[in-house]
Amino acid sequence: MVDVSATGGSSRELSPEEEMQIIHSTSMAAEPLTKVGDTFCLISRRWWEKWISYVTQNKTGGTNEGSSSDHHDLGSSNTPKRPSTIDNSDLIYEAASTNSTMGIELHDTLVEHTDYILVPEETWNQLCSWYGGGPKLDRKVISCGQSQTELSVEVYPLRLRLHLMPKGDQCAIRISKKETIGTLHKKACEIFQLNSEQVSIWDYYSHRKHALMNDLDKTLDDANIQMDQDILVEAIDNGGGCRNDVQENGFAKNESTGLIEPPKTNYPVLSANKSLPKNNNSELSQLQNLSSAIKESEDKTQTQTQTPTPVSVGVSTRGSSGGLTGLLNFGNTCFMNSAIQCLVHTPEFARYFREDYNQEINWHNPLGMVGELALAFGELLRKLWAPGRTPFAPRQFKAKLARFAPQFSGYNQHDSQELLAFLLDGLHEDLNRVKHKPYIKSRDADGRPDEEVADEYWANHIARNDSIIVDVCQGQYKSTLVCPVCEKISVTFDPFMYLSLPLQSTTTRTMSVTVFSCDGSAVPTTVTVTVPKQGRCRDLIQALSTACALKNNEKVFLVEIRNHLIHRFLEDPLMSLSSIKDDDHLSAYKIPKSMKNTKFLQLIHRRQELETGNARGTTGWKAYGTPLVFPVSCDATITRGDIQLIVHTMLSPMLRTEPVSNSEPDSETESESRKLPLKLVDGNNACIDLSVGEERTVRFPSSSMSILLFIDWSPKLLKKYQTHYLEKLPEVYKYGPTKKTRTEPLSLYTCLEAFLREEPLVPEDMWYCPQCKERRQASKKLDLWRLPEVLVIHLKRFSYSRSMKHKLETFVNFPIHDFDLTKYVANKNNSSRQVYELYALTNHYGGMGSGHYTAYIKLIDENRWYNFDDSHISAINEDDVKSNAAYVLFYRRVKTDDNGS
Repeated sequence: MVDVSATGGSSRELSPEEEMQIIHSTSMAAEPLTKVGDTFCLISRRWWEKWISYVTQNKTGGTNEGSSSDHHDLGSSNTPKRPSTIDNSDLIYEAASTNSTMGIELHDTLVEHTDYILVPEETWNQLCSWYGGGPKLDRKVISCGQSQTELSVEVYPLRLRLHLMPKGDQCAIRISKKETIGTLHKKACEIFQLNSEQVSIWDYYSHRKHALMNDLDKTLDDANIQMDQDILVEAIDNGGGCRNDVQENGFAKNESTGLIEPPKTNYPVLSANKSLPKNNNSELSQLQNLSSAIKESEDKTQTQTQTPTPVSVGVSTRGSSGGLTGLLNFGNTCFMNSAIQCLVHTPEFARYFREDYNQEINWHNPLGMVGELALAFGELLRKLWAPGRTPFAPRQFKAKLARFAPQFSGYNQHDSQELLAFLLDGLHEDLNRVKHKPYIKSRDADGRPDEEVADEYWANHIARNDSIIVDVCQGQYKSTLVCPVCEKISVTFDPFMYLSLPLQSTTTRTMSVTVFSCDGSAVPTTVTVTVPKQGRCRDLIQALSTACALKNNEKVFLVEIRNHLIHRFLEDPLMSLSSIKDDDHLSAYKIPKSMKNTKFLQLIHRRQELETGNARGTTGWKAYGTPLVFPVSCDATITRGDIQLIVHTMLSPMLRTEPVSNSEPDSETESESRKLPLKLVDGNNACIDLSVGEERTVRFPSSSMSILLFIDWSPKLLKKYQTHYLEKLPEVYKYGPTKKTRTEPLSLYTCLEAFLREEPLVPEDMWYCPQCKERRQASKKLDLWRLPEVLVIHLKRFSYSRSMKHKLETFVNFPIHDFDLTKYVANKNNSSRQVYELYALTNHYGGMGSGHYTAYIKLIDENRWYNFDDSHISAINEDDVKSNAAYVLFYRRVKTDDNGS
C-alpha cells in the first residue's frame, strides 16, 4: 500500500508515480459520486502543468534532450523538479481578498483548462497536504438545465450590488444563484445592521423598482436575477413610511434614455458558471497537451465605454478600423456574437442606430421591452463601430437579453437564428412608431384583384406596425388555402421577417416499424420501408402490407407506442406522415380483415422493480416492453378462459423450446403454464384476476375501444419465454454516429421552390373552412408578393424532435451576387427586377452539443470579406464564403436601372 499521508508526517517522500496514482485514484473515486452541494477547488493551470510534468516525467520523456517544454524548473539533467507550493495568485485579485462581503475575487473571464482546472475537494486536500500553498478557491456544485438534473460547478456566483435607501450606502456581495430570496434578505440585514422586519428588498433593475422580492422561498435563479444586478434594500422608518424618493416603474423622459449606466466600481466583471469536468481516465495526459490561450481583458476598455462615443453619421470604414471590433466569448456566447455582428453590419441599421433614434422609442408598448432592448442594442452597435476599439464582452446586452428572454439566460449554447428572430421582433416593438394600435378587421377578397387585396392587407399591417425593422426587413407573401372536401379557396396576404427554407433534397423517407402477428404464427419482426416524405398514413400501411407479405384476409393495425403503452391509433388513412417524428416508436399488428364491431385487447407487460425510496426494499409492478394487441368481437361471449387462450396464442412464438434446467420440478411454473397471471381492467377501473374462474364471462368496458390487460412476468415465468422480442422497440428512424455522408449539393433556388411548393398542413395547424363549418387539414401554397430591402434567409439545418435535434450537413450553393428572385414574385404589377447581393451570413460548425458559430461579413465600402470569430477578426477571400456551415444568409436589394439590367 502507498502511504497517502502528508509528506511532513510520512517517513519518506512519495515518488512522482505514487503521487500521480494517488491523485488519479482520488479524483476518479470522487467525481462519479458528485452531488449538489459538493465542493470543487480551482488550481492554477500554471502550477498544475508543472506538477503534471513532474509526475509524468518517465512517461513523457522529460529526460530527453531537445525537449520543447518549459525548462524553468529543470535541473542540469533536464529532469523536472518537484514543484514548490501551490500558487493560485494568478487567478485572483489581491485588492479584493480582504473584502469580507466579497471574499477572494477571481480574475475576469477565466477559462477552465486554460487558466485553471477543477478538482474535487478531496484531491485539493491531498495536494495541499503535500505541497501547501493556496489560497484555497472552493466552489459548490449546483443543479442546472431545464430539468435541473445536470450538475455544474458555480465558479462565479452571482455578484450583486446592494443599495441601501434612503441612507444611500452601497455594498457588493457574492451569493449563489441557488440561494433563496430569504437568504439574500438576511445577508442584506446583517451587512447593513438592520432589523429584518423593517426591510424590504427590491429587484432594482436599471435603477428602477422593478419588482418587490417578497417570495422568500424562491431562488435567485427562479427570480431571474442576473450577474451584476442591482438590489434595492429599502429601510422603512419608525412611522411605517419610506423616505425613498426613487421613482417606481415610471419612465420620466430624462431617465428613460438608458444611456447613463450605474456607477462603475473597481471590482471586475466576472464570467459565467463553468461546467463540471467530465470523468476521463486520460485526463492527466490530456492536460499536458492543452495550448495556452491569450485573453484580452475587458477592464482596459471598460472606462472608455461608460457613455456612448460621439461618432459621425454614416457607415464608412475606409481608412479606419470602424466596424472591425470583435466580441469576447464569455461562456458559449458565440451564437449571440455572430448574430449581433450581422445585424450591426447591416448598413441601414448601422446608420439608424448611430443617429439620434431616441425619439422613435416606444416607451409604453406592452409588446415591447419599454425601450431597453433598443437602447442596449444601439449602445452596443456604437461601441462596435467606434474606431480603434479592442474586443470586449457584451455583458450588459446579454443581461438585458436574459431579462426579457429568459430562454437565453445562463451560458448554454443556443440557436443563433432563434436569437435573431427575437431581436428583430423585439427591436421592432421597442421602435414601433405606432403608439396606439388601431383594431382593424380584415375583409375577405370577395373576388377582388390580388393586387388590391394585398395593398389593403399591407396598409392594415403598417397601421399597426411601423418601424425601422419593418422598413428594412419585412416583406409580404400570398398564402392560399384549399379545403380538401369542398375545395373552398381562401387567400390572405401576410407579412414575414425572414424565410426559413427546408434543406431536405430527397422526396422519400425510411421508416422502421415492428410487426406483430396476433395468431401466433411468427415472432415479432422489424421491417424498414420507404414512403413518400409528404405521404399519408395509407402509404405507410401499404408499404408495410407488402413488406410483411400480408395475406388476403389480413390487414395492418398501426399504433404509436409511448411509455410501454399505446399512445394513439393511427387509423386515419389521410393522416400526414409528417406528424410521425423520427424518434417515435411504431408497432403494427396483423389482424383479421373480416372482423366487425371489434374492440382490442391491449396486453401490457409488467415486471417487478424495486420501488424508489422504499426502505424495506419491496418491489412493485412496472410496465415494460411493447404491448400486444388482439381483436375481440363485441357481439361474442368471452370468458376468462377464452382470454387465457388468446394470450397463450399470442405468446406462443416466443415460448422456449428447450427445457428450463432445474434440479427439481417447479410446481409454481407448471401451474403458471396453464394459468397466466392476467388482470383485466373493467369499466370501473378495477382489476379482475383472470387466473381463477375460467368459465366466468367477461364484460368489457363500453366507453373505450381498447381494453387493458396486464400480464405480470415473474422471474420464473420469464425463463419460459424469449421476451427480448418485446423489448427495445426501434425508433422510426435512428440517426447513426456522427458519420460524414456524401450528399449532393443543393441550390438555394431549389430550397426556395420547396418552401413555396403546395403541401398539406400538419394536423396541429388545421384550418377552419367557413363553407364546411369544420376544421380541415387543408393544403397550403405560398407565393412571394412583396420583398424587403434586406432579405434574411434561414437554412433549416436542424431537424427537431421530442428528444433530439439532428443537423443536416448539406452544402447549399447560394449566390453571392445576382440572387434573382424576379420569377418567384407573384405580384406581376411590379415590373422591376428583384435582385439581391449577399453581405453577411452566420455559420454553424460541428454537432449539436459542441457546435460553434462565426459570421462572414462584407464591409461594403471596403468591398472586402471578413471572418468574425468572436474576438478574432481576419480577412478572407470571397471564394471562401461558401461552405456547408452556412446557416443564416443576409441579402441586400440591388438597385437596377429602368431597363431591368
